[in-house]
Amino acid sequence: MKEYYYVGLDIHKKTITYCVKKPDGEVVDKGTVRATRRALAQWVETLPRPWAGSMEATLFTGWVYDFLLPHADELKVGHPLMLKAIGASKKKSDRIDARTLADLLRCGLMPECYMAPQEIRELRRVLRYRNLMVQESSRMKNKTAGLLMEMGAQYSKRKLHGKRYFSDLLQNLDEVPPSVVELLKMTRAGLEMFASNQKRLVEALENHPALRERVRRLMTIPCVGVVTALTWALEIGEPQRFASQKQAVSYCGLCSAQNESAGKAKRGPLSKQRNKHLQTILIEAAKLAPLWNQQLDAEYVRQRQRGANSNRATLAVARKLVAYLLCVDKTRKDFEYRTAV
Repeated sequence: MKEYYYVGLDIHKKTITYCVKKPDGEVVDKGTVRATRRALAQWVETLPRPWAGSMEATLFTGWVYDFLLPHADELKVGHPLMLKAIGASKKKSDRIDARTLADLLRCGLMPECYMAPQEIRELRRVLRYRNLMVQESSRMKNKTAGLLMEMGAQYSKRKLHGKRYFSDLLQNLDEVPPSVVELLKMTRAGLEMFASNQKRLVEALENHPALRERVRRLMTIPCVGVVTALTWALEIGEPQRFASQKQAVSYCGLCSAQNESAGKAKRGPLSKQRNKHLQTILIEAAKLAPLWNQQLDAEYVRQRQRGANSNRATLAVARKLVAYLLCVDKTRKDFEYRTAV
């Protein structure tokens, strides 16, 4: 077995605290380096070879991981929640955290989390930015309605955000102060900007060479649209990392956490340890899926006949939808209906 020098990295916005240990636990070096590419390049040259590194998954981990990966024989990213449970103690400092990370890697106890390829992470960043555009667009819509209600203006809720209706409405707001009319125009301009930007981002992702064929296959599933397919492809990354459907369902946040003690199992609400982006999009898709997919419609009806309420039936549909998505993504074949023989 090849012996490494084990490096623990505690990463922050401006500084990175490190600890270098031998296989027997002896500290070789420790200190702090500035969190810049130039400083890291100089620091890497001083490390003994060969070396393996470990770090915690944070907002700043991505670029540090990409920068150090070509220089390390092995580089692992730790799950932050599990690391918090392992390293909890009365004393906490950056030096202690770096030393703990080095020890976990040295002893083979590092709770490693999945690190998607760099290209997938870059595209996923674009998709999540598109989600921000959608949220801001909804805020502009709510603000438009709020300004009108504040002034007591009469309007049609169903037609309010239509371009022609909104233009006619502005011309007939006789009792509304001019300042509010200007605010309504600014809000409308913001709404149109966010809406057009998010559409442009979706079109760019849909036609990206690395995603085009994969998204097309996923969209062969009735009820799966372009946003659902993009979210699945970019948030899942590599579907082969899920050995079973249950693991994928758990990752998507469509099941509760397991709590068993003394032979008694307790089930609570949906677990908060999940990919929130996938959970949101899959539940929203599952609400409309029975309208487009006959098998998912049958699943919804079956759950309702068993006594489940609408929310539980929707979750069952979402879990079945995960099974379809995972199967199509793993096999790289178009979806087709199959009937039992």
